Amino acid sequence: MIFEILAIGLIISAILALFLDEVVYSVAALSGTFLFTAIIYVFSGAIYAAIFQFAVGVGTLAILFLSGEMLGEKQIKKASPAKTAGLIGAGVVLSLPAIFLSVSGQTTVGPDIDFGTALWDIRGVDVLLQALVILTIALGIAVVLYERRKK
Repeated sequence: MIFEILAIGLIISAILALFLDEVVYSVAALSGTFLFTAIIYVFSGAIYAAIFQFAVGVGTLAILFLSGEMLGEKQIKKASPAKTAGLIGAGVVLSLPAIFLSVSGQTTVGPDIDFGTALWDIRGVDVLLQALVILTIALGIAVVLYERRKK
């Protein structure tokens, strides 16, 4: 049951991070996404992947928040409560498969590999590629800020 609750929180926070107009609220929702992902890793037995996810998430949030505040245009209007409620409702609807088609009882990936080992040992390349993408984004933001400062 805990995996279903975490999955619902993960999907709702991801949808809010994508579709909220206010930068601060979007970054806060993204932090929820990173936090829920790290907690799912912990409950799956992949402690190192959870620590890595948390550390990468903190750095990503700092970069995205600073670049969003510096490069983003200041909006005067706030997001309406109806839009936020609609986004949360869409997240709940998208979470229905996680509620009714639960995979929390599955703890093995292969014949003798548990889920935590598969997340960290076998899928380590994905984690490294995620770090490379975030580094590329950070470098791109640094170049944009440098060019903006030169003008």
